Amino acid sequence: MAHLLGGESLHLEYPTKVVFDSVSIGVDEGDRIGIVGRNGDGKSSLMAMLSGRIEPDSGRVTVRGGVRVGVLDQADVLDDDDTVGHAIVGDTPEYEWAGSAQTREVIAGLVADLPWDATLGTLSGGQRRRVALARLLAGDWDVLALDEPTNHLDVEAVAWLADHLKKRWAKASGALLVVTHDRWFLDEVCTTTWEVHDRIVEPFEGGYAAYILQRVERDRQSAVIEQRRKNLATKELAWLRRGAPARTAKPKFRIEAANALIEDVPEIRDKVSLQSLAVTRLGKDVVDLLDADVAYDGRDVLQDVEWRIAPGERTGILGVNGAGKSTLLGLVAGTVEPTSGRVKRGKTVKVATLTQRMDELDEHLNDPVRVVISGLRTSYTIGTGAKAAELTPGQLLERMGFSSAQLSTPVKDLSGGQQRRLQLLLILLDQPNVLILDEPTNDLDTDMLSAIEDLLDSWAGTLLVVSHDRYFLERVTDQQYAVLGGRLRHLPGGIDEYLRLREHERAVSAAGGATGTPAAPGAQASAAPALAGADLRAAQKELAAAERRIEKLTAQADAARTALAEHDQADYVGLGEKMAKIGELDAEVAALEERWFALTDLIG
Repeated sequence: MAHLLGGESLHLEYPTKVVFDSVSIGVDEGDRIGIVGRNGDGKSSLMAMLSGRIEPDSGRVTVRGGVRVGVLDQADVLDDDDTVGHAIVGDTPEYEWAGSAQTREVIAGLVADLPWDATLGTLSGGQRRRVALARLLAGDWDVLALDEPTNHLDVEAVAWLADHLKKRWAKASGALLVVTHDRWFLDEVCTTTWEVHDRIVEPFEGGYAAYILQRVERDRQSAVIEQRRKNLATKELAWLRRGAPARTAKPKFRIEAANALIEDVPEIRDKVSLQSLAVTRLGKDVVDLLDADVAYDGRDVLQDVEWRIAPGERTGILGVNGAGKSTLLGLVAGTVEPTSGRVKRGKTVKVATLTQRMDELDEHLNDPVRVVISGLRTSYTIGTGAKAAELTPGQLLERMGFSSAQLSTPVKDLSGGQQRRLQLLLILLDQPNVLILDEPTNDLDTDMLSAIEDLLDSWAGTLLVVSHDRYFLERVTDQQYAVLGGRLRHLPGGIDEYLRLREHERAVSAAGGATGTPAAPGAQASAAPALAGADLRAAQKELAAAERRIEKLTAQADAARTALAEHDQADYVGLGEKMAKIGELDAEVAALEERWFALTDLIG
């Protein structure tokens, strides 16, 4: 494969730190490279050197003649006074950009819902990010260098971007460099992983899952290893191999080697023990939303929400921006009152929310970290049963990546990722039994995400997560729901099912009205029913019956899970029978939900 660009003996340092020391690396045609590493180790600096944005202190960057490099920065560089259309296609005549299949695809995939003449200053952060991506992807580039491209993007936009990048070039042409903490995206798109650490760049073959396997093997063979980091990586490998959705069918690394490395690794969460402890702390009643509606200014945001949250439940919430996810969580937390219906809350429920705003840190901005944690609990219990351990706040901080020197750092001087981790620690030390996480992965690198996931694995309580980070959502939750059309829907098929439902919504919208040109916002007209007359009435009757049956079976399964948590844990035969019964109930619910989806498609 032909060489496109590379660096020879690159050296880069700042007044207080040497970032790279004599690093040589190359990018060839067909490369799809993910760059990972701890925050501050130089991922963005490496990509900036290779793309010509910054000059190394010594060494040189070489670019083959004629190679065009397109760069997406982390920072927002768009002009607030520019319009969506002009930002993307500039002064190019419409007949030219509209005649490009690639440009039309990018516009349809990223900004079809945005008014073409809207000024950028009126857009949200996620909308501006999509415009910046569309602007870059509409161009012709031999190499794309993307720095955190999934920031502010929802699950749908991330899935579209991954699909576009996989199809953008032929297999042995073009090249991609991407810095991202989105591990699903890395695994979906990249065929090579560069780990930046300790002033070097270490290449690994394959995407994120293959990289984890090789890193575990590297640590196993090393004479001197960082034990905590090794254990986290091994645990993550076990999850990737055993249960990660859509990964077990992809032979990206040697299955035999992976199985050998994880044969003694237990399941990532002891679900029975955690649920039992959750029942002890919470009781049987957590929060029930009963036919809850919420309307603002005459507009229905949520309708007929029926959700009985169980002790120890771990649920991910999906939905486009503005769908009502925050309103739903507000009902659970008690910060939002239903317009109709009611919310029933258990007497012992203590809800805590990790928000995006980091309000918990406002009063501590001038205090050193050690002062902040000194006024909190003296210990924190992780794990259950024989594996339970008492950790001091300082030990928790160490697990979450803080060095002893950083304990004297004022909170205001911490990085965004450090503040995010400290915020989570303050919440956990307050001992809530219902934890709501709103976009918890912001500003965190992959190693810190693994550490937080490990901490949550041993947290006994009810966990509700809103996140656009697909990997994190699949990793820490056991089920997913979506807010679609103001209604809460269970997703037996997980995030893949959500993406299919959203694609169906768009298809119905397009079929029900004129799609227009890319210059117009996407139409939202409703499609005509696919059935009529007696067939329509029969389908509606079956749909209503399926909904009643699903509700009844779900209640039975929830009751069975609660009974399971209270059952004698030494009675393995009885536990097995109860778990088999729960499995049968879940399977029947899944089958009914599949029929429900088919009926809704027919009815329209």
